[in-house]
Amino acid sequence: MTTPNLTLNNGVEIPAIGLGVFQTPPDETVAAVAAALRAGYRHIDTAAAYGNEREVGQGIRESGVDRADIFIETKVWISDYGYEETLHAFDKSAGKLGLDQIDLLILHQALPSAFEKTIGAYTALEKLLADGKVRAIGVSNFMPDHLTQLLEQTKIVPAVNQIELHPYFQQKELVALHKEHGITTQAWSPIGGITSYRDSAKRSFDEPVILAIGEKYGKSAAQVMLRWHIQNGVQVIPKSTKAERIAENFDVFDFELSADEIAQIDALDTGVRGGPEPEVVTLEAFGRDIPEA
Repeated sequence: MTTPNLTLNNGVEIPAIGLGVFQTPPDETVAAVAAALRAGYRHIDTAAAYGNEREVGQGIRESGVDRADIFIETKVWISDYGYEETLHAFDKSAGKLGLDQIDLLILHQALPSAFEKTIGAYTALEKLLADGKVRAIGVSNFMPDHLTQLLEQTKIVPAVNQIELHPYFQQKELVALHKEHGITTQAWSPIGGITSYRDSAKRSFDEPVILAIGEKYGKSAAQVMLRWHIQNGVQVIPKSTKAERIAENFDVFDFELSADEIAQIDALDTGVRGGPEPEVVTLEAFGRDIPEA
């Protein structure tokens, strides 16, 4: 099965669905990445702060899939923000991944308490793009005011903003801002996995509306949620370490939700964030050393 692609604002194409490896232990990452690529995935999303870039690279090599056919995304952690620091962060990530070029390199968070470092880091991404070391650049967990400041102080509009997005937390104002500027919305925790392990009032996997739609199509709650994102033009990166679940999450291209079903899921938004508030991210609280390659 081939994956439909989305076209980023610089013309580069990204698969509509990829494998995320957040919190995937390094010793399980190689097998998960190889299983995903064998199942048909062609996009892998990792990050310097995940501590598994090296294993992602190994999984790619062990999969037998040609590197040219795979879209690799990683993220710069806040500890490496600043112009020169971020240029070096590319070297660290590329070295661990075993790549000369990264398809999409993004800033992992805004750093509101030291936004000049964020601007320096993004300016470095612009330089890496100009030099051909990356094919596209973007951000993650940027809120409307962060994006507005970035757009005012830099030259290149981010290709993506990767944000927490699932039926219970839809960030509609932010998604509308993305559309206004041609930024692709990329969903982390797209099936609401964060509602399963944080102190959440309810789990998206147990949502009666989603389960009823899934029963109609013979699909799981996760598959319904992924299909909802895809039909809304959102790029998704579901995470799993189990080969059968990885394959199941990819099997979302043989059915289509009706406009009414999409509206039913749209109505589930609670406005409650599962992850950390982007405004509280500081070097003091969240800084960590990213090892050399």
